[in-house]
Amino acid sequence: MMVKSRKTPMGQHEHCNKCHNVHCQVPVQISVSCMVVKCRKNCGAVLHKCKEEEHLLLCPNEKVHCLNADYGCPFTMLRHRLAKHLEVCPASVVNCSQDWNRWPISDTDLDFYRNVSGASQIQEHLDVAMALRDQELLFRSIKMKNIFPELMEVIEEPALQDMAVAGTGLADGAAGSFDCGEFTENGCMRLVENELSQEERDALAKNRNLESIQNYSSWEGIFRKEMEACKQTVKSLDKQAGSSGVKEEQASSNSHREMRDPHQFQENAATASMNGATGLAPWHDGVMERVGKELNIGEYNMYLVHNGAMLINFGQLAACTPREKDFVYGNLEPIEVQTIRSFNVPTSYRAKRHHLKDPTRKIKSIHQSVDTADLGVSAEDLPKSDEVNATLLCCLEKELKGHLISESVGTDGLYIDVGTQTYNFASAPFKTDATLSDIIGDKSCNLHVHIQAESVTRRHNKTSSAFNYSCGHFFRRDEYHSHFKNVHSDIQACLNGWFEERCPLAYLGCTFSQTRFQPAGHQATIKYCRDLSTFALQPMVPSSLFEAARAFSPQQNGARNLDPLSRLPFEILRHIAGYLDSFTLSQLSQVSHLMREVCGTLLQERGMVSLKWEKKTYSHGGTSWKCRKKVWEFSCLFSTVDRWSFRNAPSMSEHLKACSFYQREEHSEPVALPCLREATENGTVKQNR
Repeated sequence: MMVKSRKTPMGQHEHCNKCHNVHCQVPVQISVSCMVVKCRKNCGAVLHKCKEEEHLLLCPNEKVHCLNADYGCPFTMLRHRLAKHLEVCPASVVNCSQDWNRWPISDTDLDFYRNVSGASQIQEHLDVAMALRDQELLFRSIKMKNIFPELMEVIEEPALQDMAVAGTGLADGAAGSFDCGEFTENGCMRLVENELSQEERDALAKNRNLESIQNYSSWEGIFRKEMEACKQTVKSLDKQAGSSGVKEEQASSNSHREMRDPHQFQENAATASMNGATGLAPWHDGVMERVGKELNIGEYNMYLVHNGAMLINFGQLAACTPREKDFVYGNLEPIEVQTIRSFNVPTSYRAKRHHLKDPTRKIKSIHQSVDTADLGVSAEDLPKSDEVNATLLCCLEKELKGHLISESVGTDGLYIDVGTQTYNFASAPFKTDATLSDIIGDKSCNLHVHIQAESVTRRHNKTSSAFNYSCGHFFRRDEYHSHFKNVHSDIQACLNGWFEERCPLAYLGCTFSQTRFQPAGHQATIKYCRDLSTFALQPMVPSSLFEAARAFSPQQNGARNLDPLSRLPFEILRHIAGYLDSFTLSQLSQVSHLMREVCGTLLQERGMVSLKWEKKTYSHGGTSWKCRKKVWEFSCLFSTVDRWSFRNAPSMSEHLKACSFYQREEHSEPVALPCLREATENGTVKQNR
């Protein structure tokens, strides 16, 4: 068996390329072999000296850049530490894709949501704060033109003649205007264009204020090429017609003399000449009619084969078959349906059950158009529709049923449910790019979605849902598991009745709520930060620390007015900041320039880096995305909570004692129970035994 030898790499010897023996004893020869050495990085590898450069590509002790160097990681390390570094790499960023659904409120829960929207401590309720965040995202995502296209502003485009007049500065009527003429026979209006004078044309040609003037040079080049091509085509056709005219006449006459009687052909030619015909050449008028009459089928087809190209060039034969002359089946004819009764129902049609009724008992009905004018109320006095409720109702109808409200739907082959729905909004008409958030303005503080969220649903497609929300926060790879466990598994999944407990009379309108859990071993509460759309852990600071801070407050001495914490050395501040979580570091960096410098020293260790892209437009009109800069930031992760414990909060029964919605109904008179007594015929009461 023949084996193809491998080519020796550049810089290596022929023997060294094939040698893998650690104890190689081949004598050193120039251009044949070299000595065996150990790796300079002390990784333990033994190899020929000419392979040292190649070994550096695999040496575990070689210093290399991080695998995410192109994504912003600045670290260099030994190759065998790459895998361990990827777990804490600042450029290894993970996006949280946890999603959930939240639906609009129904009419039965209006009392509670009306009261909770007007409560003063609405931000302290975790479920309400999350619902307001989702509602804000929902209102921003709903485009009014997709829901109410008939209520959009109509932008009138300027007429062409108005643009020409405005661009040239001529007086009214100087530009080419159109006058309405008479109606033609087919009912179309004939427009008569007033021609411009030579001076007006010159002024219009010199004007630079026209639309798309930058494309004039490209258009002029295209038109010039097409004009030259047309001239060249005309010249070639003239030459071809002049050179082949005599030959075609001789060939056609000779062939006709062979195929037909010469006397009869001369008589037909003379008759054709008297009727205005000029011959059977492809450029003669009416040649196709004469050929069809004088030649048989075989001769007619042969004539088309030889002269088809010239017939098309001279316009005697169409290159493509017109649509009105397309072939149709002779036995199939369209049936014109004049009325519903003239249509024959197919035998395979099966009517729906609600259509199978006795025709003798059918109530007589008439078709009549109705309008708001039939109500006897002026258009100004008609009640206005609420933008939020109507829009959410339309979105919900399309979400769950797949169509808009009052959409025309065909029930079967004969019946169609025609629906119409009109809306009267005070803010209509809407702008083309308006969203629901732009329409309502300050009214968005009212809650219009449920405080309960669901993670699993079978009623719609989440990928294209307007009522689907996602977390969307970015974390380092080593922080993601802590975020998902504490935020989504412990807090968000248990808000409804377990992590946060509401009054049992909430359905009547009571807004009382209390948090039941806290981190085990720590006095802290969970708060929701609406600015960052995330949960935060707020420790309970004793009041004695506040009093001590006031006692050591800086004096106004005209020098640097620093608080006691800022007076500490920079190294101690950095050591203290190392114990803080990522969310606290992101907030501390916004306190002062000093604290920003302190937190900046922890970015590579605790922060994460990402690339900021921007769209760049070139002079030729092309676009591309370029990396503008690298952004370092802290995530919104709070300290990891391994175990939760119950708070020392009063029982809900204590609240029910003072709840204004808890109204007891006391009965002082006895009530007869029907299961213990029965009435006798004479009206007396008899005790059952």
